[in-house]
Amino acid sequence: MQATIHDLHFNHSRQLTAKQDPVTDEQLLIEYRETGDRELYAQLVYRYERELFSYLRRYLGNAEMAEDVFQTAFLQVHLKCDLFQAGRRFRPWLYTIATNAAIDARRRNKRHRMVSLDTPREQENEDVGRLVNLLESGDLGPVGSAERAEANRLVRETLNQLPESMHAVIQLVYYQGLKYREAAEILEVPVGTVKSRLHSAIARLTDVWNSSQVD
Repeated sequence: MQATIHDLHFNHSRQLTAKQDPVTDEQLLIEYRETGDRELYAQLVYRYERELFSYLRRYLGNAEMAEDVFQTAFLQVHLKCDLFQAGRRFRPWLYTIATNAAIDARRRNKRHRMVSLDTPREQENEDVGRLVNLLESGDLGPVGSAERAEANRLVRETLNQLPESMHAVIQLVYYQGLKYREAAEILEVPVGTVKSRLHSAIARLTDVWNSSQVD
């Protein structure tokens, strides 16, 4: 039976809709793996250029190092694309690669000092997000600008001195805004471990924050 104009228009509309549907990260990577089309790889880089660079710059505290690690991470994406498993999500896989590269960079450049911490107190009932938001705002109440700057310096210094396990959780959950399960997938640890590391890190930052206050 000959197709009607309505049928042709309907089929054409379906084709246009299919073309307009956004291609997922996973589809781009798999197609790049199969075809070697560099344009597909470039699309992945473009999608994560701002987001991932911003994360790495905050993680490392240095734009030049962040740029190097960004390049390293996407080189690993190219080299390891054959290992990407069907059904896995690209974003946490990329963050796993980038976070591991950032940890290696921090160790190589010795830009932080590892410190021994006493067993931190648990603060199960504390809203840990409130403290991080307070640190970000720089609001110390009725103190002078010099005191405020010194307090912020102490907090930033303490954050950089946290063990990598705690530092990574703070960066992923509170600065990057990932969910606990997403951070757990990236760091390849249980969700409970993410939560305990987060509480430990916040307890340490709280101590520094409180000690910086002026009576």
